[in-house]
Amino acid sequence: MPEEVSTSQDPRDELRADCGRCFGLCCVALPFARSADFAIDKRAGEPCPNLRGDSRCGIHSRLRTEGFTGCTVYDCFGAGQHVSQVTFGGVDWRSGPKERARQMFDVFPVVRHLHELLWYLNEALTLPAARPVHADVRSLIATTERLVRQSPEELAALDVGAHRQEAGELLLRVSELVRAGAGGGRKKDRRGADLMGARLKGADLRGASLRGALLIAADLTGADLRGADLIGADLRDTDLTDADLTGAIFLTQPQLNAAKGGPGTRLPESVTRPDRWATHD
Repeated sequence: MPEEVSTSQDPRDELRADCGRCFGLCCVALPFARSADFAIDKRAGEPCPNLRGDSRCGIHSRLRTEGFTGCTVYDCFGAGQHVSQVTFGGVDWRSGPKERARQMFDVFPVVRHLHELLWYLNEALTLPAARPVHADVRSLIATTERLVRQSPEELAALDVGAHRQEAGELLLRVSELVRAGAGGGRKKDRRGADLMGARLKGADLRGASLRGALLIAADLTGADLRGADLIGADLRDTDLTDADLTGAIFLTQPQLNAAKGGPGTRLPESVTRPDRWATHD
C-alpha cells in the first residue's frame, strides 16, 4: 500500500481537505435529505448530480444560492485524499468492480472520523496547559495513525465508536486542564446544552465547556469565548460578530463556516476567517 510522505511542520496540514487529490468521495459516499441544507434527496453511494466527471463540483461557486449550504460547511479532514490516494492507491471508484466502489464509500466515513480525532489530538499537543497528558496524547496519535493506515477490509470492520470514546475521555482531560487556566470566575459547564436561539450577547463564557452544545442561531455577538471548549458545538447561523474566540479549543473550520461573523471576530490561529463574513450573509 502506498505511504503518504509529509514534510509539513504541522501534522494538521495533512488533515486539511485537498479536493484536487480526491475522487469526489463526499459527493458520492454520503447521503443527504432535502432540507434547508440540501436542495434534493440523495442516497449513500449515489453520485450527486452536480458532480462532474473530473470529480469537481459543477456549481461550487453557487452552492449557497442553489440550496446546497450543507456542502459549504462540510469538511472531511483530509480523509478524501487519503482514501483516494493511499488506501486505494489512486484508483478512482469509477474504475473496476462495483464492490470496490462500495468498499471505498464504506471506508471513507471511517477515515474521516479518525482524521477528525487526529485533528483534535494534534491540537492538544499545541496547548501548554495540557502538558501533563501530552505523553498519552502522543501515544493515542500513534495508535490512530496506525488504524488509518490499515487495509480497506480492516478499516471497514473497525469499531470507530470504541476508539472515539477512548479519545473523547483523553480530550476531556485536556479540556479540563486548559479551561482551568482560563480567566473569569466559575467555569460554566454547558455540555450538550440546548442553546438554540439563545440571547448571549456580550456573555462572559471564558473557559466554558460548550462541548456538543446546540447553538444554532444563538446571538453571541461580542461574547467572550476565550479558552472555551467548542468541540462538537453546533454553530449553524450562530452570530459571532465581534466575539472573542482567542484561545478557544477544538474549534474547527467547518464550525466557523456554518456560523456568522465579521471583521471584528477574533479567532484562534488554527482557523481562517470565512470569506463570506465580509458581507455577513
